[in-house]
Amino acid sequence: MEFNHLDPIGQEDPRRPFRSHRLRRGVYILPSVFTVANLLCGYYAILATLEGSVTDLDNAARAIGIAIIFDSLDGRVARAMGTNSEFGKQFDSLADVVSFGMAPAFLAYAWGIHTFAAASAPEGLHLVQLGWLIGFFYLGCTAWRLARFNIQGMAQGGSRFFAGMPCPAAAGMIAATVHFFRTPISDARLSVLWLVLLIALGALMSSTFRHYSFKDIQWTRRWPSLFVVLLALLGGAIWFFSGPTLMIIASAYFVHGIVLQVVRLARHRLASRHA
Repeated sequence: MEFNHLDPIGQEDPRRPFRSHRLRRGVYILPSVFTVANLLCGYYAILATLEGSVTDLDNAARAIGIAIIFDSLDGRVARAMGTNSEFGKQFDSLADVVSFGMAPAFLAYAWGIHTFAAASAPEGLHLVQLGWLIGFFYLGCTAWRLARFNIQGMAQGGSRFFAGMPCPAAAGMIAATVHFFRTPISDARLSVLWLVLLIALGALMSSTFRHYSFKDIQWTRRWPSLFVVLLALLGGAIWFFSGPTLMIIASAYFVHGIVLQVVRLARHRLASRHA
């Protein structure tokens, strides 16, 4: 026998619809909690960058890395609970502009430009101006990438690839570099190379180069025990050797999009020759 909103006596409980509505609203709030945590990490990263010490800059890089984790969780939780919404998508994008746009741009300038420029003023004035411009270019590319993703979604061909480098990966490259080397740049030539890296990251975000999304991995299916062991080893390496491990991961992802594009172009040329 089926009862709808009945109490034990068999009468309708007027409180049940309200409780059900409140429960649904609470479920929708859960993914937003991770988005707020992502935004909080970006906000802290900016404040730590303004402090300017080596420890503060490293803490800012760590905060950006934690924001990447929260950003990956909010979407997965929303999809798993069936609570995807237009509000959540827009809220997530606004948080990403702060955590993966403004925070990395501030950190990149403070770590790669500001220290050298302050020690070599007024000779470093032009480098400071260039740093402002390129930092804004990186921020603009981040906002551009997020707006395009909200409209166009993933790359053509399913959810396996992103069209352009995802913003968390670009921010992770900056954060991993700062965390690995720690000591701010104090050489003009290295500062120029650092700015070239920022330009490359912005260009990759704005491009249509395919980057693997890892969304086709079925975490709920059975995996070989060796895979679990490898995941445990990776987690241990990140915990005990976070600097070099995260640097290798970020660099590999940075390069793999370029490699995939080169391979695609080579295949198209070979196909056109044999056609």
